[in-house]
Amino acid sequence: MLLAARQASQAQRPLRWLDLMAGCGIRGLRWGLEALPEARPDLELWFNDADPDRSALLEMNLQPLQRVPRLSLKLICRAAEHLLRQAYLDQTWFDLIDLDAFGCPNVLLQSALTVLRFDGFLVLASTDGRSPTGHDRPAAVRHFGAAARAHPASWEIALRLQLAVLAREAWQLGRGLQPIACFSDGRTFRLVVQLRKRLSSEEEAQLGLLARCERCGDQAVQPLLKLSGWRNCLCEDGQGRWAVTGPLWIGPLQETELLSDLLRIAASQPRSLSDEGRRLLQRLQRDSGLPVCCWSTAELARRLRLDGPPALEGLVQSLLNAGHLACPSAVMSGQLRCSAPMTELLQQCVDQAAGER
Repeated sequence: MLLAARQASQAQRPLRWLDLMAGCGIRGLRWGLEALPEARPDLELWFNDADPDRSALLEMNLQPLQRVPRLSLKLICRAAEHLLRQAYLDQTWFDLIDLDAFGCPNVLLQSALTVLRFDGFLVLASTDGRSPTGHDRPAAVRHFGAAARAHPASWEIALRLQLAVLAREAWQLGRGLQPIACFSDGRTFRLVVQLRKRLSSEEEAQLGLLARCERCGDQAVQPLLKLSGWRNCLCEDGQGRWAVTGPLWIGPLQETELLSDLLRIAASQPRSLSDEGRRLLQRLQRDSGLPVCCWSTAELARRLRLDGPPALEGLVQSLLNAGHLACPSAVMSGQLRCSAPMTELLQQCVDQAAGER
């Protein structure tokens, strides 16, 4: 809703928003009732749900929008693919598309991107948790064209695999892609991306591989454009083995400046965001998603045989003081991302644990 409100407040021309899998219509209802400032262009709201049994309920729930000035409604009952393909044939473009899929949404991505305006937003949800987290590797090959391995930062890996698919679909159209916000509760994986007219410089360098040694826990990252042999992991006997995940997105996950704008909008509209939602936005705003490597403090403590995980904020601060990039992960609790090599990270954990005693 906040993203829609921001777009409406900045638009200089009529807008068209699509709720592709509307269900009962609550999301679009909030768009029409809460996201529209007084000074705004005309808005066309499309609601679609393929289940004809929902049509009467959808129409009833959307009745309050009939009284909103300069707002027109279009209720449709079609398969999502049919609607998107027809919109492309009719040269109908959308400024905002919400694709809230059950399972993996990848079959619809190119169709959605072809009818999304330049600088428009795609809000994507996926409930496919097994294949991108390494629990169904054949399905990951089918859905993502990628190897997916089990990883302590599994939710983030799933988001990065999904972003990689989105980026490749946009690039095939000659367009660029900008991640705006990516997060998960472990059951649903949610991403907001912005379609760009052209690829930004070095955008293709954001596609790469992530390797992890299960034995020692070491991690390494390589972009596909500069792919070469992997260095040795930290296993002293040379018996370690890299498990490689990807191709996946190795660039930022969040557009922190835009998220700051959303927080400012939420502050001016106190009822627009729950306390939990505000805390989520604040976490995302503080974590751009770089560096890529994420480390579980519980795993680090277990490898060091400490009594318990070191304090996350203290560990992050000690890494920053040592000149490294570091921050708590906004995607999974109890994890941090940092640019320090694992040997130094382990030493910082030992020092932090000693300081806490």
